[in-house]
Amino acid sequence: MDTTTGMIIVVALILVGVVAVMLMQRRRTDDLRKQFGPEYDRALDEHGDQRRAEAELAARQQRVQKLDIRPLAPADRGRFVEEWRATQARFVDAPAAAIAEADRLVSEVMQTRGYPVGDFEQRVADISVDHPTVVSNYRAARTIAQANERGESSTEDLRQAMVYYRSLFEDLLDIREKEVAQ
Repeated sequence: MDTTTGMIIVVALILVGVVAVMLMQRRRTDDLRKQFGPEYDRALDEHGDQRRAEAELAARQQRVQKLDIRPLAPADRGRFVEEWRATQARFVDAPAAAIAEADRLVSEVMQTRGYPVGDFEQRVADISVDHPTVVSNYRAARTIAQANERGESSTEDLRQAMVYYRSLFEDLLDIREKEVAQ
């Protein structure tokens, strides 16, 4: 084999390697987009760079894989549904108190399922792995709840926060709105 043929083979192998890496990166991107949905775009906006955003999302996946996330026992599930109904009913007479209760209840469900509930940002990151379609609702509800604590929320804001909390609550319990409203 002459030098020219050897160089052509080396260049071809390098090109095949580059194409393979590009295809693997594309598949990783597609998988992360599929799993995280709108949270993928949020991470991209937040980090400003696709590689850093994808590294963050992959780190979230690895962290959550190490957690002991479990479904709720039927008794816990029933208890939480009843507590949610009471919280929603309380909203009519005491919307601010109901929002605080909804936040507490969502945290308790998360903890019972095995999610750590210390830092809010870490909670959101952990939840985004398994519940990416409602994590933005959780952020929005929390923002409204904090504004409420400062006396800066209207009743309509609080109603919206309750809707946001309910969407996360239902997703965490894997139930549909009909079951909660009964």
